[in-house]
Amino acid sequence: MTSKPTSSTAAVESGARSRERQQLAGIDPHARGFNRPVEFERHEGEIRAVLRYETTRVTVAEATHAAALSALIRCLHEQGYRQLRTQLSFREGEYLGNREPWIEYPDPRPVQVRWWERLARWFSDRRRPGLHERQP
Repeated sequence: MTSKPTSSTAAVESGARSRERQQLAGIDPHARGFNRPVEFERHEGEIRAVLRYETTRVTVAEATHAAALSALIRCLHEQGYRQLRTQLSFREGEYLGNREPWIEYPDPRPVQVRWWERLARWFSDRRRPGLHERQP
């Protein structure tokens, strides 16, 4: 998995575009809504899912379209994207419009902090000098 700013022409030159395209919508790490196409490219026996959003290009490679899309969703979740959903918009070069349903991907669960970890953190904060002292 890679995530890096890049030019959009480099990806087109490196691999042949697939005839399938998905629309990806959701909330970015800055809490802004977005809706962008995900293009698929064939490269060295793998399928690459490519998302271009603002100055970022996220690319993942897997054996199938479905696996590449799932890996892309995981990568975006790790980067803070939320409420992600996709819709197949092109199949075999045919535009599908809104005929296909939106598929929603649940956000990952936040890491749960155990009660004793919170209590230990509270005690360690209390021992720091000056943190809870009263000012005259």
